Amino acid sequence: MFGTSEPKRSETESKPHGQFAPPEGQVERSPGRNLSSVPVVLNAKGGSIAGKDVAGEIVKAFRELGKDTDIHLLAPDEMLPAIREMAGAPLLVVGGGDGTLGSAAMPLAEKGSTLGILPLGTRNHLARQLSIPLNIADAVRIILEGEPRRIDLGAVNGHGFVNNASIGFYPLMVRWRDEERRRHGLPKWMANIVAGSGVLRRLRHHNLHLELDGAQRTIRTPLLFVGNNSYSLEAGHIGEREGLNDGLLSIFAMTTRTRAGSVLFALRTMVGRADPEADFAVCETARELKVEAHSGQVNVALDGEVQRLQSPLRFSIMPSALTVMAPPEPAAGA
Repeated sequence: MFGTSEPKRSETESKPHGQFAPPEGQVERSPGRNLSSVPVVLNAKGGSIAGKDVAGEIVKAFRELGKDTDIHLLAPDEMLPAIREMAGAPLLVVGGGDGTLGSAAMPLAEKGSTLGILPLGTRNHLARQLSIPLNIADAVRIILEGEPRRIDLGAVNGHGFVNNASIGFYPLMVRWRDEERRRHGLPKWMANIVAGSGVLRRLRHHNLHLELDGAQRTIRTPLLFVGNNSYSLEAGHIGEREGLNDGLLSIFAMTTRTRAGSVLFALRTMVGRADPEADFAVCETARELKVEAHSGQVNVALDGEVQRLQSPLRFSIMPSALTVMAPPEPAAGA
């Protein structure tokens, strides 16, 4: 039996492992301190950028702390190529939402670069988890004067994610939402309502074969959620994580649902009343997850950005793979 605070742990868990080890030796305390100019890449379509001189604010904030900047304001499809080219620098500052940060994480982790976060998205889950201020000037101060912190990185078929990945109705809703915004110019919140209603009317279930740390099962579900570290189901803490270095994936798969049942499930979950045994076909943690779908390719939402990936999907946790600038952690017992 397991409680509602976190998914149960797989019986076959072993010591953390990942595709590569973190860089050897001590992480430099402030990578930006020795840079004459700090490289910054910005997603021009970030949720809080439109209609504002964000680049000017960023330049001013760095100059007030004695640093010049090399700013690249880019379209979404230009971000990843630019980040890959610039990876390897001691510090790369990335401005955008969680999807932008998630796509940047893998190339930066592979090259040992430290990520500086400018939270310019709509929800900014990772920044909030790390207690990074949403104000530009304060976020810049953390980038230059904070502490490097190593966090886990989720991975699937060579792609990284800092928060979560999902299969099923959420990727469909994201694509529907983006199409509504493109065709009708709707704000994101309104497009989410339209898309959510449309997806519920066409609710589909997916037959998936799972292998969790070697244990196999077949499920039928409208939604499979894979989180980077353990996500809470407790009232008042829904969607939160106690930490970012558990070395575990949290895995939730909804049980089969009618449209009305899906709405009730969502409402119960939002108030912390989800029942792990009744509401989830899977509610566990693991270090590795293999997902096989009947279709050759699968839509997967990675930190809110949809990618079409080839089945089977091989998820893994990469412990302490990514270094980010963050506020100092409170002393033990403080």
